[in-house]
Amino acid sequence: MSAVLLGGVGRWTDPWHPFDETTAALTAIAAQVGIGLSSSSDVDRTLDSFGVGPLPSLVVVDLGLPRDGLPVPLPAADPGFRRLLASRVPMLVVHVSSTSFAGDDDWERALGGVWVRGTTMHPPSGPCTVHVVDDQHPVTAGIGDFSLDDERYSHQRVSGAVRVLVDHEHDGVRHPLVWVHERPGGGVTVYDGLGHAGASFASPDHRRLVAQALGFLTESGS
Repeated sequence: MSAVLLGGVGRWTDPWHPFDETTAALTAIAAQVGIGLSSSSDVDRTLDSFGVGPLPSLVVVDLGLPRDGLPVPLPAADPGFRRLLASRVPMLVVHVSSTSFAGDDDWERALGGVWVRGTTMHPPSGPCTVHVVDDQHPVTAGIGDFSLDDERYSHQRVSGAVRVLVDHEHDGVRHPLVWVHERPGGGVTVYDGLGHAGASFASPDHRRLVAQALGFLTESGS
């Protein structure tokens, strides 16, 4: 299996997210379920490589939003990025990655929901409880409501076509946190809105959810 981790490196980092912690946790969880994630040291170059030849069998996305004023992605990488989104390659997309391709309609269609500047927010990061609203899906099977130390995005723009698995309550409103989305091209995306920092993955239930998501995506892409 060729599984690629697009993690926060270079211009794809930000001051608020410790990507070294989160990418290490994702790599370790993948290894526990027999998936070797190959980490990209240059996200734009890796996206460029997706333009030709075989695509990976799985892509995990844990990126920030570039703030260097350059296009996102770079023009040379754009064809590979579009090819990935239109493909059947399964994707696990984590937390802040919902901001990474801001204003890109293809990204929103592939992800099933995005951060909206001026609307989306989060309560203070820290201990919280999240609610499993659908335990009949392989990603959440056997997992009940659980507590962890994390940051919970609220008021994201989420498509009615996604299958919400986990949500949280803020100001009396339930906000989707984890969902499964069948992309227009036939691929499957799991979005895990948790995973702000390494502390999030100290939760056994969150680690189990990620492991089950990876297993589900591997099966969906086979």
